[in-house]
Amino acid sequence: MTIYDISEKAGVSIATVSRVLNGSSSVSEKTRRKVLDIIEQCGYTPNAFARGLGLNTMKTIGILCADSSDIHLAKAVYHIERMLRAHGYDSLLCCTGYGLEEKASSVNLLITKKVDAIILVGSNFIYEKEAENRYIADAAAQVPVMLLNAELDVPNVYSVLSDDAAATYEATLQMLRSGVADILYFYNAHSFSGRRKLSGFQAAVRDGMHVSDRIPVRDGIPVSDRMPIKDGIPVKDGIPISDRMPVKDGIPVKDGIPVKDRIPSGATPQTEFYQGSHENIHAMTAHLRTLYEKGPGFHGVIAADDTLALAAVKFAVEMGFRIPEEFSILGYNNSMLTACCNPELTSIDNKLETLCQHLIATLLGVLEGKQMPKKTIFSCELVRRGTTRPAIADGESNTPLQATGYQACNAAEQRGI
Repeated sequence: MTIYDISEKAGVSIATVSRVLNGSSSVSEKTRRKVLDIIEQCGYTPNAFARGLGLNTMKTIGILCADSSDIHLAKAVYHIERMLRAHGYDSLLCCTGYGLEEKASSVNLLITKKVDAIILVGSNFIYEKEAENRYIADAAAQVPVMLLNAELDVPNVYSVLSDDAAATYEATLQMLRSGVADILYFYNAHSFSGRRKLSGFQAAVRDGMHVSDRIPVRDGIPVSDRMPIKDGIPVKDGIPISDRMPVKDGIPVKDGIPVKDRIPSGATPQTEFYQGSHENIHAMTAHLRTLYEKGPGFHGVIAADDTLALAAVKFAVEMGFRIPEEFSILGYNNSMLTACCNPELTSIDNKLETLCQHLIATLLGVLEGKQMPKKTIFSCELVRRGTTRPAIADGESNTPLQATGYQACNAAEQRGI
């Protein structure tokens, strides 16, 4: 039994049957009752195609995810599919892998399925070269395309993302200020988000390492206690700390930055790319051990996701370091993995559920013909647990990570492009 059979038995058009199936108010009650009675008599179960005939909508959204075994992406798909279903939309999911050709092929497949829009989950779909993003622009010429945690300035493409660069920047500065200077940034992706995180770390190192010998350091940690002042110069043990450094509220300031916000010179932050399986924590741990033994060493790890951070915890335990007294670790995504180690993992919460909620709200507005913002950016939050020390003069348990020092980003920004 098909929609065509129902149409013939009821003596109405296919479009009318489709309107009845979708609860349209443009059908009279008499006709509606007649069509529904025949549907019940025939035991007909409509599919998405039947619902869409004559209505210019399939009430179906295509979802693309590079890797559904990734717990962060899988959680995003869960939120999106659940929210779509709550608004009467079905979903078609394609797990594309990471190759450009496979992604483009999956997008074209969804277009042939007459979906109402396409959602690209995660930042792996956006490339640095403009030509490699052509497949998205081509799709957007036919249906709205939504990007979760990525952005592309193309007509009919809408972006909802977290401020990963600013979050990593501020988190790195906080670890530096806690007295950990030899930090390793451990990452495993060159995606849009991956590049932003890396740039945030590098900017924090560049800004934080701008130190001269005039800055007081005690036990490897910048002095932040209020010190005696003589002729505008901070003094400790009767000896001037620096050459007439400006002082504000008893704290020396250089280049407009309080000394307590600077780190000691001589530190060597470094970066390391891991290209193995994202599921093999033992391999990640061995990678860190090999890197440490080769030198230079490190006593802090900022990881691009919680899986990498969990491997860093395992590494630190195997090496005999006390966490966080001798070794600090910070993860990303604030996933369930944060509770899978002892002490529990400090992590950056990129507000995934909030991003998904806003993405669906934006999509529904677009489908209703409303003017919606082309890009929305949300701030992240540092959720402190047991793997990091507090920054100097920082008593907060959780800290919003806003773009106070990273001018390239605008936290909680919402604007049309």
